[in-house]
Amino acid sequence: MNKKIEKILYLPNPRGFCAGVERAINIVELSLEKYGPPIYVRHEIVHNPWVVNDLEEKGVIFVDELDDIPDGQRVIFSAHGVSSEVKKEASTKKMDFTDATCPLVLKVHFEAKRHFDNGFHIFLIGHKGHPEVDGTMGQIPKNSITLLENENDINSLDKDKYDKVALITQTTLSVDDTAKLIKLLKKKFPDIIEPPREDICYATTNRQMAVKSIANKCDAIYVIGGENSSNSIRLVEVAKKSGCRNNFLVSDINSVDWKEMEKFRSIGLTASASAPEILINEFLKIINKKFKVEIRKNTIANENITFKLPKELRE
Repeated sequence: MNKKIEKILYLPNPRGFCAGVERAINIVELSLEKYGPPIYVRHEIVHNPWVVNDLEEKGVIFVDELDDIPDGQRVIFSAHGVSSEVKKEASTKKMDFTDATCPLVLKVHFEAKRHFDNGFHIFLIGHKGHPEVDGTMGQIPKNSITLLENENDINSLDKDKYDKVALITQTTLSVDDTAKLIKLLKKKFPDIIEPPREDICYATTNRQMAVKSIANKCDAIYVIGGENSSNSIRLVEVAKKSGCRNNFLVSDINSVDWKEMEKFRSIGLTASASAPEILINEFLKIINKKFKVEIRKNTIANENITFKLPKELRE
């Protein structure tokens, strides 16, 4: 029998599901119980392939647009949020819908509407094409909001074109990168109105802080999360910028190169806000079979946040 190679595995906390993701998945599962399959969901309820596949097996059908749903069927809007036009379209089609938008994303929507009503032009820091960004920009007229992705976007703004300006951000961005962009934007627009509390959500912030706390101790960090998940991709980036040279985004445990892992003595393992703990447990089960592992845990924040379910599903 081959001698097992000893590993130190850092398991930081918080990791995995956040309150918004748990609420969204509960909305889908409770809808299945109450109304029976099929249940239609516009876009992936959260960006994680394991979650999507699990719900599809239970009778959920994910669609790109409302036109893909037969007349008379219910629809659930994903945790990322939707534009005002999508909600109007559902009402026009007489579709019953449940909005699973994360309450912290809705907070950003309300900020956008409030600033627009008060005559401000809005700058949104975020990633083009992400459903959360599309939903937020769709709350107000297109000419009232400008998406900023990087320093070049900010540098190219014509300061004289704007009178009153306000700032909002996507909830799943890199905390450090966003802080740099905000600093640059404030230099150009000293009177810009910022959110009363930052828009990057507590879960994104905590998971990035947790990764930072282990990055310089690790030869490699494995982040469990979807390849189309903003908060998952940001965790990989944060790990690299915080001192870990080898970083991997794991959307499928079967894709892990366990042979390559032999050259790493110290390993970090975390999961994004849209990844279930069952995938962490699956990873741990396999690594413990292959290597002698010493697990070191550390907690940088305790999360006890929960969000209410829609009234029709609480009854």
